[in-house]
Amino acid sequence: MELTVGDLKRGQKGIIKEFTDDLLPIKLLELGCLPGNQVEMIQIAPLKDPMYINVNGSHIAIRRSTAAMIALEQIEDI
Repeated sequence: MELTVGDLKRGQKGIIKEFTDDLLPIKLLELGCLPGNQVEMIQIAPLKDPMYINVNGSHIAIRRSTAAMIALEQIEDI
């Protein structure tokens, strides 16, 4: 099973590898959600949706279904 943004817990980070679906909103791409960029999970809403992430300094709220489309390579916790 591949790690996605939706699998991250608060404070975890990862590097975007690819998108599992070609239907990723253009707005996310414009905000820097591109392969090679770092993602950090900032906060998850009480009902698990939406999720609040930091991508290269841009704080973005995204739905869990959208987060599941972004495949990651996890950065090991120090």
